[in-house]
Amino acid sequence: MSEANRSTERNDGRANFNPSRETEPAMKTFEKRNDPQIDRASSLTQQHAYRRWPQIVGIETLVPHDIMPGLLALRLHVQDASGAPWIGHGETYYIPTSVAAVIHDFFAPRLLGADALAIESHWRFLYERMIAFAGTGAELRALSAVDLALWDLSGQIHQEPVWRLLGGPVRDSVPVYNSSGGPSYGRRNQQLPASSGWPGHGDPGKPGPLEDNWASMNRPEELAQELIELGYRGMKLWSFDAVYRRQGGQLLTPKDIDEGLAPFRAIRDKVGDKIDLMLDGHGFFSLAAARQIARAMQEVKPLWLEDILRPDCVETMAEFRKSIDIPVAVSEMLVTIDGYRRVLEAGAADMIMIDPTWVGGISATRRIAELAQAYNVPTLMHDCTGPMTLLSGLHIAGSNSGVAYQETVRAHLATLYPQLIDIEVRVEQGHLSLPERPGLGARWKEDLFDPKHPGYRISEIRG
Repeated sequence: MSEANRSTERNDGRANFNPSRETEPAMKTFEKRNDPQIDRASSLTQQHAYRRWPQIVGIETLVPHDIMPGLLALRLHVQDASGAPWIGHGETYYIPTSVAAVIHDFFAPRLLGADALAIESHWRFLYERMIAFAGTGAELRALSAVDLALWDLSGQIHQEPVWRLLGGPVRDSVPVYNSSGGPSYGRRNQQLPASSGWPGHGDPGKPGPLEDNWASMNRPEELAQELIELGYRGMKLWSFDAVYRRQGGQLLTPKDIDEGLAPFRAIRDKVGDKIDLMLDGHGFFSLAAARQIARAMQEVKPLWLEDILRPDCVETMAEFRKSIDIPVAVSEMLVTIDGYRRVLEAGAADMIMIDPTWVGGISATRRIAELAQAYNVPTLMHDCTGPMTLLSGLHIAGSNSGVAYQETVRAHLATLYPQLIDIEVRVEQGHLSLPERPGLGARWKEDLFDPKHPGYRISEIRG
């Protein structure tokens, strides 16, 4: 494909997009009709989604195996009535090739030719069709990516950051904490280079700059001091993961407890209460083991215990929370609004954590956060995945006063995200400022979406 036919982005967020490029193996095309609201609408009740501009004319996805193999990057190409082009940016994480298939093979007939600003209509239509066959895996991740891109487009077209469209601001900046991933966390898997690895089984790291997973276990007090000096307000450790990988999570010995508790003790001995401490159990432990961990953790006064239990039995989660004296955070492992409702109704959480790119995008995340407010339960925003996830969390926090903390991985901010997006994300005094750029606030780097890349797919309107 010639360079002249590629999508190139302008500084204002618009893009040159030629939807009549030559067909390639990973391309799916749809013929343009004279009366798109009649031809593309699935029924009379859906014609509203095709009557107005701007119109979606192209869908690109990219799985950057060579940078972050678990990531799915999305671009929606749009034209307004005058022919002016725009690009919306979205993402999700885990099983990205399956997500790409959902977008191109299932979602594209709904989206191509449709009004890009009919965000709620598209979300509801696609959600109701996927939920009919229990589509809460790749399908919900696909919906999340599309929803992010639609909100990004709306912000760009209206020349406002997304938090403004959501009713913000409710603050100027968002408090963040550092999660103990290193530069290789979520990157190429050393044993299976084409795989993103298993959740909770990340690379333990090695000595070196920004190797926070390694440092959290081998020099935790020095890491804590370093983070405090950088202005971070909190740090999250995964110190019981190695115990689980060695022997499972049914029952723990006193030696296992001491191993997982040792980094927390070292931090408290060194810096006292100058930094919030959290434990992520990645859902590895039984109720019995979780209670062992909770009893032992009381001495180091963590701000919360997160996903010590798998969130697959609400009654057990509620019993756990009521039997301990430490706040419990639940859980980015939940993916449906009703899942969060059941947790809140059962009193199973002191805080809830949401990943915008897993639950159904910004549209679903704001509903969940507002639901939590009705129960007087704070919201925590998850990000150990990609830059659009982080930015989406900031927009939710900028428009919902119930958000208490945003997760970050400083190694990703410094080493990974610069390879993916066109802005620098900088933590200052333990906070991230609300994005001021229209839309989500960042764009995918243009050279990522190379049609020759093995992870590239496109669906578009021709003619």
